[in-house]
Amino acid sequence: MTLNAFKWKLVGAFAALYLIWGSTYLAIRFALETLPPFTMAGARFVVAGMMLYGWARRRGAASPAPRHWPPALLIGALLLLLGNGGVVWAEQSLSSGMTALLIATEPLFLVLLDWLRPGGRRPSWTVAAGLILGFFGTSLLFAPWSPPRMSAFNWLGAASVLLASIAWAAGSLYALRAEQPSSQFVSTGMQMICGGVWLLLAGLLAGEWKAINLAHASLRSWIAVLYLLVFGSLIGFTAYVWLLRVTTPARASTYAYVNPVVAVFLGWLLAGEVVTARMLLAMGVIIAAVVLIISRQGDAATQTLLQPEALQEGIEDGLCASK
Repeated sequence: MTLNAFKWKLVGAFAALYLIWGSTYLAIRFALETLPPFTMAGARFVVAGMMLYGWARRRGAASPAPRHWPPALLIGALLLLLGNGGVVWAEQSLSSGMTALLIATEPLFLVLLDWLRPGGRRPSWTVAAGLILGFFGTSLLFAPWSPPRMSAFNWLGAASVLLASIAWAAGSLYALRAEQPSSQFVSTGMQMICGGVWLLLAGLLAGEWKAINLAHASLRSWIAVLYLLVFGSLIGFTAYVWLLRVTTPARASTYAYVNPVVAVFLGWLLAGEVVTARMLLAMGVIIAAVVLIISRQGDAATQTLLQPEALQEGIEDGLCASK
């Protein structure tokens, strides 16, 4: 694979995160209309993980060693049980747009945790400015809140999303240093299987299994689950894990700033919501923040993409074939 082809894969991976993950908030909302949160999310990830794992093994990927499963269990707990599970649970009481706004704090937590860990690196002023600018731009999408929105605002749901953001950031950083199988697809499949099992256990403890009635689930909920499985998990999650290997956490996390923009436009297209001048201004600020973070080339923390070993690994691994 040529360097040019590898760069196009980078573009495709970021597009998957920016556009697909931006639409998953609305898909989660539709799925929750008739399906319980933890059981729905757990089944989605178990099925997607088994598909990806089986596909990789049939293509000749080596079987994981027993030592590879404990890291997969921890990554699955941080990224999917606490990360995705917190978001899915919160969307029972928060709008998809508000949830996407709160998720925009994730890059800030990621950079802070990476800085505070032993031997961590202090973010450059350019990256820090981009992160702050991106969060400010995202806030413009929803501020000032109108009294009806504030009266319906659920602070417990907001706390759940913030906890999910911290867990996702911690899991992303841990995944960079954990011992994993050489095949990215085997590794990602293991993480999804483990995270899905964690979520199913959470659903069992929450009493969802006793109350679930699949016969009463709506067609729209089933379509949403299928969309989340194929696009959110097989394509989006795989692209995110791959980007963590070949670029920096700050760059990979820029999806959190673009997703609310996608959510706003989906609301305009599907729900007839009005796009105001303030929203357009916010989108301009968000784009500027992403440019600051992605284009920064001056410090060691953002040189990962240019390192020969990272480049070779990315070229060898490629992007998810289901894309």
